[in-house]
Amino acid sequence: MKDVLPAIEQWRARGERVAFATVVKTLGSAPRGVGAKMAVSSSGAMIGSVSGGCIEGAVFDACQEAIKTGKAQLLHFGVADDDAWDVGLACGGIIDVFVEPLDW
Repeated sequence: MKDVLPAIEQWRARGERVAFATVVKTLGSAPRGVGAKMAVSSSGAMIGSVSGGCIEGAVFDACQEAIKTGKAQLLHFGVADDDAWDVGLACGGIIDVFVEPLDW
């Protein structure tokens, strides 16, 4: 969390809105553990990582949606899912990521 806070503070100081993604559950092989975080600004800046690159594109899109709608959502990525290969999750594990807009 400490590694993403300075960027979030800079974005907020510029008046940008921010969404935050956190790995909340993993099963099997996963590139990042529970608690890994990523933040995205309304201008498209990004800091942190929830998977080392496998699913960042899909999580980035979900963060942009959260910024626009103000709604949180739980994302599920797994090799058994139809979308697993589309988003690049080839490690064979399962990752759940909670995406939320920051209101502070």
